[in-house]
Amino acid sequence: MIRKILATLLLAAAFISARAASVDTVLVPSAAMHKNVKCVVIAPAHVKSLRGLHVVYLLNGYSGNHSDYARHMAPYLRAQADAHHWIFVCPDGNNSWYWNSPVDSNYRYETFISTELPAYVDAHYATIANRTGRAITGLSMGGHGALWNALRHPDMFGAVGSMSGGVDVRPFPQNWEVAKRLGPLDTAAHNWDKWTVMEQASSLKNGQLAIIFDCGVRDFFYDVNKALHAKLLAMGIHHDYIERPGEHNWEYWGNSIQFQLLFFSHYFDNAAAK
Repeated sequence: MIRKILATLLLAAAFISARAASVDTVLVPSAAMHKNVKCVVIAPAHVKSLRGLHVVYLLNGYSGNHSDYARHMAPYLRAQADAHHWIFVCPDGNNSWYWNSPVDSNYRYETFISTELPAYVDAHYATIANRTGRAITGLSMGGHGALWNALRHPDMFGAVGSMSGGVDVRPFPQNWEVAKRLGPLDTAAHNWDKWTVMEQASSLKNGQLAIIFDCGVRDFFYDVNKALHAKLLAMGIHHDYIERPGEHNWEYWGNSIQFQLLFFSHYFDNAAAK
């Protein structure tokens, strides 16, 4: 009897495992940077037999890497991948702020995120290979990177989010290697103005992107997120903005990601209905 129970449990576990989304690390070539970039790809079960897949790009924060989301959120993201037939792609941000650095040609991460990486994903999976099938979000530095890339490449991304994003780096001139990417604030102030989400948002047109961003009220990026919200309101740009109790940590982001993915689900559904 015990053997039969164990056999049944093993078969059930094997069945569940066979249906579970995969978590793999791939090397994506970047011609712009003359190197390969590590990316974690979370894909639904039987992905090779699926068509019309949506892709959500998840950008890591400063001092993090491509494995962060898999280490902290793998069960949830795998469940979402299977439930919606989504692919999650998590590239290594390498403390780049996801810019094409104006002072260091080794950092061409905007080109990678907005051109090279989507081209690789679309070539290797049966995706919806246009903006209506892509969303991008991230946390902290990655929140900035998601908004930066989507604002500058709305032809590539239809929906964008940010969790605790560093949407304006100018109040933090000594932090997070920003000066290494832009030059010192006192001698390269133009770069600090131009290479910030707050200023890039000035060119945004209403309806150009589906936008959601949030921040915890005890987060050091709270004031800049609240300022971006106020700016978008003044510009008449429709967006979802959420502030809630929370700090700059994975406890907050584990809650935030659920709202972001619900928002993206609605965007994908609405885009498909048009």
